[in-house]
Amino acid sequence: MALADHLRGFPDLPPLWTLGTMAMSALLARLLPAADLGAAGRVLGALEVAFALGLIAWAALPFLRLRTPIEPHHRPTALITGGPYAFTRNPIYLGLMGLALGYALWLGPLAATLPVAALAYVLDRRFAAPEEALLIDAFGAEGRAYVDRVGRWA
Repeated sequence: MALADHLRGFPDLPPLWTLGTMAMSALLARLLPAADLGAAGRVLGALEVAFALGLIAWAALPFLRLRTPIEPHHRPTALITGGPYAFTRNPIYLGLMGLALGYALWLGPLAATLPVAALAYVLDRRFAAPEEALLIDAFGAEGRAYVDRVGRWA
């Protein structure tokens, strides 16, 4: 049976991709412990995790308030342009990348940061790009104007 068959029905959600990234970071930290950042990495990592969690929470609140789907690949019912969305179209994804990066820094070895680049690629291609098309489809000229005015990653 092919891998795709095993994964059919598995929830394709950015937080799960983030957890997988963090698991890979932990594995790389064990396998390639050289170039350890030590205490500085733990402090920087903890600060980054705190900042990322704050950004995720700030960015999630409008979805709850406006009762629009937060899940990827669902048609939005409200165009959110305030708060962190005034600066980037994807603050939750930026927060997830920050969370993964902070964890990798906290682990110490620089090799632990490598999977974060793969997460950035997955979030960009698998989630952010298709969501832009959904915004434009759902909100027409207003959605296009938002996509043109606010950067994907700031």
